Amino acid sequence: MRPDATSLRWYTPSDGDASAGPSLLWLHGGGFFRGSPAQPEAHDVADSLARHGLTVATTGYRLSPPPGMTWAKSGAGRARGRFPDALNDVVTAYRAVACASPSGVILGGASAGACLAAAATLQTLDEGFRPAGAVFAYGFFHATHERPQDDRARSQGHRRITHAPWALDLMNRNYAGSRDALANRLAFAGGHDLTGFPPTLVINAEHDNMRASGDLFARELRSTGVDVEHHVLPGTHHAFLNRPHLDAFASAIALIATWSLSMHQRQ
Repeated sequence: MRPDATSLRWYTPSDGDASAGPSLLWLHGGGFFRGSPAQPEAHDVADSLARHGLTVATTGYRLSPPPGMTWAKSGAGRARGRFPDALNDVVTAYRAVACASPSGVILGGASAGACLAAAATLQTLDEGFRPAGAVFAYGFFHATHERPQDDRARSQGHRRITHAPWALDLMNRNYAGSRDALANRLAFAGGHDLTGFPPTLVINAEHDNMRASGDLFARELRSTGVDVEHHVLPGTHHAFLNRPHLDAFASAIALIATWSLSMHQRQ
């Protein structure tokens, strides 16, 4: 791993046998208001993917204030901010990774990181710098969360409360900061025009209230003609990538590595 001046953390195969394909820029989750590149969902994911032969970069981004705590600061007194601050940070990181990756960049992330990766993909399309692909793990992509119709697809345990649709909607409003921003396609890509989106891998947790948005986004991408590979991992719950000891962690890493390493064959 090697940090650089842009706050990127780079993970490359230890034996130097890096893929000839694109690099992966990977974003952590945390509801937009918490989390860091040091958490397992970023560090362990990137480290594991590097051991599969993939070059990965992770980055932080400006976090929004915790809901109801507008005065809060990030670590070391770093100022927090709402949309589009985090998006701007991600796009800046994307440009830096692209400069170091002649074969292109795959944009990806987990949970809120997936939401940011999808929005950043749209912005790069607007700017004419299309990513090579996109990878989303248990992400959400819509300004409001629908209640899953199937009981088996709903969150269980304490997340029945913390991840209730009304709580998730509050989190989204807190990140957006205004009604206009909430409806902005660069805040939440779901429900907007996805023309030009690159090939996409979607991995959702089976028992997760955010799965409704993730499944819908996969359908929206397909309806636009995007090449989508979509998996729902049986028996899994939200944020399983924060638990490297789980079988689901290894399963998701294998899916991401196999799909990402095949991207150079699609180009």
